[in-house]
Amino acid sequence: MPSRRTVLKAGVLAAALPSLTVPRAFASTTPSLPPHGEREPAGTRIERIAGTGVLFQYGEVVPSFDGWAHQEPTRAYRSLNGNWAFRFDPDDTGLSGGWHLPGADVSGWDRIAVPSSWDLKDDPDWGSYDGTGFGSGTAFQDGYAWYRTELRVPGAWVGKQIRLMFLAVNYRADVWVNGRFIGSHEGGHTPFALSVGNALQPGSGAVIAVRVHRRADFTDYQTGTGPLSDPLAVPWKPVDYWPYAGITRSAWLEAVPQVTIAKVLVSAQDGRFETRVVVANHGPRRFSGEVVVKPGHGTSRGVVPVSLAAGEVAVVAASLEIPGAPQWRTDRPRLLRATVEVRSRDRVVVDQLSTTYGVRSVQVDRSLLKVNGEPQFLKGFNWHEESAAHGRSMTIAEYDHELGHALDTGANLLRNCVYNRHPYVYDWADRHGVFVMDDIDNMWMNTDQERVQTERYGLSRALAATMAWNQHNRPSVILWCLQNESEIDANGGPVYRAWLQDMKDAIKALDIQNRPVTWASATSWDPAFDIADVVGFNEYFGYFYGKNEDLGPTIDAVHQNHPDKPIIITENGSWSYLGKHGPDTEQGNEEWHAANFRSHWQQVTDRPDYVAGYLFWVLKDYKQRLGYNEELNGISTMGLLGFDSTTRRLVYDDFAAAALPEGR
Repeated sequence: MPSRRTVLKAGVLAAALPSLTVPRAFASTTPSLPPHGEREPAGTRIERIAGTGVLFQYGEVVPSFDGWAHQEPTRAYRSLNGNWAFRFDPDDTGLSGGWHLPGADVSGWDRIAVPSSWDLKDDPDWGSYDGTGFGSGTAFQDGYAWYRTELRVPGAWVGKQIRLMFLAVNYRADVWVNGRFIGSHEGGHTPFALSVGNALQPGSGAVIAVRVHRRADFTDYQTGTGPLSDPLAVPWKPVDYWPYAGITRSAWLEAVPQVTIAKVLVSAQDGRFETRVVVANHGPRRFSGEVVVKPGHGTSRGVVPVSLAAGEVAVVAASLEIPGAPQWRTDRPRLLRATVEVRSRDRVVVDQLSTTYGVRSVQVDRSLLKVNGEPQFLKGFNWHEESAAHGRSMTIAEYDHELGHALDTGANLLRNCVYNRHPYVYDWADRHGVFVMDDIDNMWMNTDQERVQTERYGLSRALAATMAWNQHNRPSVILWCLQNESEIDANGGPVYRAWLQDMKDAIKALDIQNRPVTWASATSWDPAFDIADVVGFNEYFGYFYGKNEDLGPTIDAVHQNHPDKPIIITENGSWSYLGKHGPDTEQGNEEWHAANFRSHWQQVTDRPDYVAGYLFWVLKDYKQRLGYNEELNGISTMGLLGFDSTTRRLVYDDFAAAALPEGR
């Protein structure tokens, strides 16, 4: 069995293919779970301020994370990328042993790059299809590991608010600065910011310690015992992508003024620029001044007075005409840059924050999905963010190469299955005119997990909210995706519906652009499709069940049930052995793989009045450690490309040749 995906269709579990029996070589030393509180540790909440939803975590407004690449003149930055001291903690003794304290002896510790994935630390054949060594190396090291770095804080940072910024740590991070605990974060693909407070002293040295935890997928990899689950985590059990561990994206310190612009939200369409500027006063006294908004087109600007008490957060709204501003379109992805300043009474610039945006609208018009008022048909693919050389810590060159396949194949949509991507991905899509369906980690959740997330823990809601907040201004992002193939409880799915509605409500409270919400359902008969703005479902007719030609009648039935909603096929695909050729009727041949795609493509493009798009599964082969394809080193062979993101299957050329419906 070269690949497997578990899919539920029409309420029936698809028949599983026979499983392989492959010896496992590595036993997880730490099957333990990290500690959990009553709620997810960031304390995520949405507060309505002056009619605008504002996202808070750790008691502060969630700030802009553009500092990884763009630096404002009113702020100071210190990159933390580089070599850190590193040590696995298989017996969870590091905390009691004082590994977080400034005076800890790290002379015997290893070194590791930040960002990187510890999976590749001792796995030289990561990209090989030879599974001889599968189950060995640091790719199967789970539980706790510690990171430490030392630096000197510039003396010029006196009087600044200092925060510690991470683009991603997988899965859980506990953070200390100079021995003082400053916070925990849960969720492996979401940026977070922790206020350092007075744990750092400008002009002095500092030690930052991060304890990272990854759950084991099995209690014993050698025997396959398990799987191991965590009832509060998202995802809560093993899934079929690789859970790359560590500080996998950039980290830095950022020093901002006491009165600071935390976030700028933008919506621009029909010659008008709307913004909500979130300003926070961390100083000891009231601040009075003005907010100056420069939309980056023409000479118009807005000046709005602002007054904040000590500790207050305010939202300043501005609406400006930008006549003649170019639209952001896939064929002409014109970007603008808005700059916002907070000035004192004597017009001294106190803080500045800028953001890129595009003049672009997205709306659902009955069964059509429209961008800038024009009906769209979305041709795209799912993709996993990883490379053989760097795991989930890809380089800019690797992103450019990989995402370039969208341009080569005429794809106009990326689905970020099933987690948020590095900010560069959204930058790339904005600049190249490629749409994005953004996604979060809710994969294969069951009813108990859906209930606990909605009623108690709140991590699913936090992931949805941070997705909408962090990617808000991206013109490429046109769809928010809530979950992938999760369980539907009986009697119409009340738990499932409440879970989805909870996440959708959070997004709608934050997104002033009001983009459509969808999800990748496991079934075309999802009882919650009435909640979705766009109906999305995964289908594998002709592979897991049924025949290829069953797709068209299924789509027609879905349209009959939901005539006022566009439909998107959020996944479809099959598999083939790379380089294996033969009749297109024989499973596993590249010809069979390509013929399956052609059949499904024809059926979706025959229905452009109510089918808004199709997403192939998947751009390239991808790694997983769920327990199948171990003879292929854990690589699932469903890609247009091999794991190297270069070697093409026949289906790549068919996908590239696939034409959009006439008029789209």
